[in-house]
Amino acid sequence: MKSFFFIQFLLITSSLYAQLNKTIIDEKSGKQILIGICDRTAFADSNYSWWFNAEYENYEPDSSVVEKFNQTIHYFNIKIVMASWCGDSKREVPRFFKIIDAAHYDCNKLQIVSVDRTKQSSEGEINNLEIKFVPTFIFFKGETELGRIIEMPKGKLEEDILEIVCK
Repeated sequence: MKSFFFIQFLLITSSLYAQLNKTIIDEKSGKQILIGICDRTAFADSNYSWWFNAEYENYEPDSSVVEKFNQTIHYFNIKIVMASWCGDSKREVPRFFKIIDAAHYDCNKLQIVSVDRTKQSSEGEINNLEIKFVPTFIFFKGETELGRIIEMPKGKLEEDILEIVCK
């Protein structure tokens, strides 16, 4: 009986992981792109790590701004809608991770959804979000959306985060 439940657990777990970090071939570039729900481990793949790691390492968040929202950001769930083919996503998503790492944000409260060039994901995870530009960072308290950063920040990314989470 224990082995039956263990096998069920393995099947469920493997099907959940199979859903993460899926890729397709981009019709325009012929290159591999992420599609659907992803986690941060997707950026370890050499197709993405070259831009993710470089931008992450080179970005220096303003620590005085991060300190101002360090406590309040933890009350928010965040959804990132991005595209691994998009220059703005390649710049802003690693910077965003650098900022939330500095704030010690719990990434279990973060969801990443990668889209194709039509701004669609594989399973329709963003159908109700009216995504027109990527990346889009959406901040929620519970089910209520409280703010977005669309495509690029108005100033520094951490300043836009501060404006949303400290209203």
